[in-house]
Amino acid sequence: MTGSIALLGQPNSGKSTIFNNLTGSRQHVGNWAGKTVEKNEGTYTYNGTKYSVTDLPGSYGLSGNSDEEMITTDYIKSGQSALTVVLVDASQLERSMFMLAEFARLDKPAVLVLNMIDVAESMGKTVNAEALAKKLGIPVLPFNATDSKDYDKLKKLIEDELKAPHRLIVPAPAENKNVKENSKEKFEWVDELLSDVTQTGDAVYKMSRFDRVMTRPVLGKVLCIGVVLLAFLVAMLIMIPFMSIGSMIPTILHDPVDKLLTGWNVHPWLVSVFSTMLPNVLYFTISMASFVFGVNIVFGYLEETGFLARAAYQFDGLLSKLGLQGKAICPMLMGFGCTIGGACGTRVMDNWGQRMLAMSIVWAIPCASIWSIIPVISGMFFTWWQTLLVCVGILLYVVITMIVVSKVFSRKLAPQATRSGMIMELPPYHKAHWKHIIKEAFFKAWDIFKRALGTVTLVSILFYVLSFSKDGNVDNSLLYRLGTFIEPVTKFFGMGWQTFMAFVSGAFAKEAVLGTLNAVFMGDNSLMEATFFSKTASTDTALLGTAMSAAISPAEALAFMFATTFNIPCIMALSTTYKESHSLKWTVKVALFYICNALVLSFIVYHIASIFM
Repeated sequence: MTGSIALLGQPNSGKSTIFNNLTGSRQHVGNWAGKTVEKNEGTYTYNGTKYSVTDLPGSYGLSGNSDEEMITTDYIKSGQSALTVVLVDASQLERSMFMLAEFARLDKPAVLVLNMIDVAESMGKTVNAEALAKKLGIPVLPFNATDSKDYDKLKKLIEDELKAPHRLIVPAPAENKNVKENSKEKFEWVDELLSDVTQTGDAVYKMSRFDRVMTRPVLGKVLCIGVVLLAFLVAMLIMIPFMSIGSMIPTILHDPVDKLLTGWNVHPWLVSVFSTMLPNVLYFTISMASFVFGVNIVFGYLEETGFLARAAYQFDGLLSKLGLQGKAICPMLMGFGCTIGGACGTRVMDNWGQRMLAMSIVWAIPCASIWSIIPVISGMFFTWWQTLLVCVGILLYVVITMIVVSKVFSRKLAPQATRSGMIMELPPYHKAHWKHIIKEAFFKAWDIFKRALGTVTLVSILFYVLSFSKDGNVDNSLLYRLGTFIEPVTKFFGMGWQTFMAFVSGAFAKEAVLGTLNAVFMGDNSLMEATFFSKTASTDTALLGTAMSAAISPAEALAFMFATTFNIPCIMALSTTYKESHSLKWTVKVALFYICNALVLSFIVYHIASIFM
């Protein structure tokens, strides 16, 4: 197929960067037929010709041991792409050329791109691209994916090769059924190929003082956690200006739109939709996108400078027990700040299964919003030291949930047979390319904003239908009728209709919990206002505490706190997980697991607490 190219390379080889820079906004994401593996396709135009680009799943080989490898191998063999652009890391050429050793057996037209050539040069490494091209029989292009000037060279090379394609002339390495012998043959093939085309500076590498600390078993982990938490704070600082602008939208639009539509005798429900719900949905989505923007800036910086590789090394042994690689530590720590950031941070994972499993586990981590409401509610019923015990109990159950989630979902997402130890070389620290980092962050944030807006709007309308009442009285809403109707069931799980309503609204936004409790126990606001103005509405916790303690028992309050903490994080996190995973089926599976887990936990906590309280 003329004009069709495929990008092939190991994870973190720069494929995504090149794909995004080539295709820009002219791309779409889905799944490969019959698989949950992500499929990225896009187009670009050069010299009047339109080219299609397929970003093949990142994998370390083409031996067919995983879905990613089988998909990639079958796609290349099928001939759907006229040219394969093989990407390797020039700064770690010996290891990254392993992919080319396996590609050589497929006998397909290709070009070799030596990405990160600037990093290799900064390490004193030189690659004779012409000599390597002569040995291989295909063009070899030194390249820097973060430098926009290099893309004209790449596009010109692709144009020329599609007119007169080249194939590898070097014999492929011998194939051996024995895994160890097979790998040995490939590395020997790479060593012989690079023997007289690469040179390394005479300087002996010395581990930096920072690396000596980072590789210590305990101190390194502490330092890693500190850096990631600092990164989260920086992401929040980046988010604040955008979030502040977004927060003005509901306030500015509410009264004018309400008066205008009311004057036109529009139905009160539609007035509420356009004056309250939609402006707040826009605010929620802007907040989500701005946080994604901040997270991608800090993660881009940490990845480019080489820090993420150190973090992955430190936590690989620990996280392997959950079926994950060490790279998952950063999104997991981000989850303590915001589940959305944690879900987006899983982009550093090597394959879809690992990424989906990491997102599922990140859901178990209580975000900052949870920690802002649990101590408040607990303080209404318990002393300060009992509140401390509640928080400790929540943290202990976080660990239990993570283990259970791993046991339940890892069998499908990260089967034992496909797991392997993380093999990596610590990359050198190097200067970050800020222009590239910001551009990539903006692109991802805009993509999330567009994708999430529709999902959040749809769920918000559903919640509005359930919570709407003409006079704002909770007792006249469908949600109240539903809540009181099923109260015999919810009581079984330890929650009355009031706490169950707050449990449901907490699934929409954890910030809405206190406002909802205020609405159902004191009747100060409508349920819609409690939910959609939760970030600006004030709650008198002393009066609320008096009303709640008179209506429900400490056992119910404790059950409610645990149920709310381990329910689905929020609708924005749900939407982000769906958009990041591109799998409605798995997003629903994870959501149902957490809802069931929250209800079962509520049942256990309530009935045990009732014995002692």
